[in-house]
Amino acid sequence: MIRPKFDDEEEKPLDPAVENVRKKLVRFVAINLGLLFVALMAVVAAIVYKTRSEAPAVVEAPASDIPAPAGAVPVPAGTVLEGEIALPAGARIVSQSLSGSRLSLGLELPGGSHAIYLYDLAERRIVGRFTVTSK
Repeated sequence: MIRPKFDDEEEKPLDPAVENVRKKLVRFVAINLGLLFVALMAVVAAIVYKTRSEAPAVVEAPASDIPAPAGAVPVPAGTVLEGEIALPAGARIVSQSLSGSRLSLGLELPGGSHAIYLYDLAERRIVGRFTVTSK
């Protein structure tokens, strides 16, 4: 069956006022999509910049002030590190803590006083003695 042709089905040219509104609307949509694209690219660029930025610069101290990490203490394969930490006679170790290559020993000295000894594993020597007193 053949469909009859109606005059209403043909596309008629738009009224000039409506055509101007359509052109303005198309321009408005194009400008807004462009702005949205630019804003999206700015966000992506900021995320990439933050993920790729380097860690803040660290002020380097003299090499003697920087403790070597515990893993940096050279230990030949098949051997065990050995050493001796000289403590006062009658002292008792109450606590210990390891940070990097530094070992902190909390001591109870004879007479009931307390002290903290700081021992460097890499240098194998006591680097600090602190007496704990009350005021």
